[in-house]
Amino acid sequence: MAMFSPLASSSSSSSSYLISPPFCPNFQIPRNLSSISPIPPRKSRNLVVVSSSSSNLCEDEKTVINIEVDKTFLKVHETFSEDELWAAACLRVRSFYQFQPSTFGVEVMPLAVAAVCWPSLDHKKYLAEREFEALKERVAGKRVGFKRVSCINATLPLSQISNSAADLCTTCKFSDKGEDRVVVGTLDLNQCMRLPDEITGLKPEGIGADFARAYLSNVCVAKELHRNGLGYALVAESKVIAEEWGITDLYVHVAVDNEPAKNLYIKSGFVYESDEPAWQARFLDRPRRILLWLGLPSTYHL
Repeated sequence: MAMFSPLASSSSSSSSYLISPPFCPNFQIPRNLSSISPIPPRKSRNLVVVSSSSSNLCEDEKTVINIEVDKTFLKVHETFSEDELWAAACLRVRSFYQFQPSTFGVEVMPLAVAAVCWPSLDHKKYLAEREFEALKERVAGKRVGFKRVSCINATLPLSQISNSAADLCTTCKFSDKGEDRVVVGTLDLNQCMRLPDEITGLKPEGIGADFARAYLSNVCVAKELHRNGLGYALVAESKVIAEEWGITDLYVHVAVDNEPAKNLYIKSGFVYESDEPAWQARFLDRPRRILLWLGLPSTYHL
């Protein structure tokens, strides 16, 4: 999918370390998410972070049994519900971080190591809590430098996938008007001039650019449900909301070697605009990204 805005930094959000990649240089929580995390500076052999500013669409499909979904039950919408925002945060952690079963599958770690390296033994929950708080802050409009942020989710009834994706259902379940549903895809739409540590879009220029430019970030789809068009549906809904906001220029960052994500965005109408310099990617310890652009009708409802 698309990107992973900073999962945890109070001062920023994300372009695409996920499908859009998350912010994880040296295992620090993506700066595109809005909170700062005391994650150790050295990479752990038990945790691998996948970038979130761009998109998480490059999961190894060979190891995953993909589930075909009935799209008549699919809902793709903007959400403000804390229960659903929590489920979205859990999906982002599940998508952008890879945990070694030997350590995190049973949540066991030597106490001496835990005391030095991790805020708690349940590190997955810790990361989800950080992203949840950051996400609430962004959606509430409390993020400096962002005019508006929307969390857009794709959800399915629990009954539709409970027999095929137990871990996903347990991790990303929420209640909507008495119905148990599961967040199966998510992204952020960010109305702002730029995302921290990302290539800045060039359009539009001049006065009003901060109102008419937006970026997608933290884009991801549950690995079990890839190839069901969920990423395309999320991007399509984000374009509708962006037009309602008066956005004329929509951007997304994607890792240069992430072919599934690039194909998704090109199919959605995005075109190439610029590349991240190789030195910047090395400095930030992440895959190099490209910046894709999409022009939207100029309706300006500010």
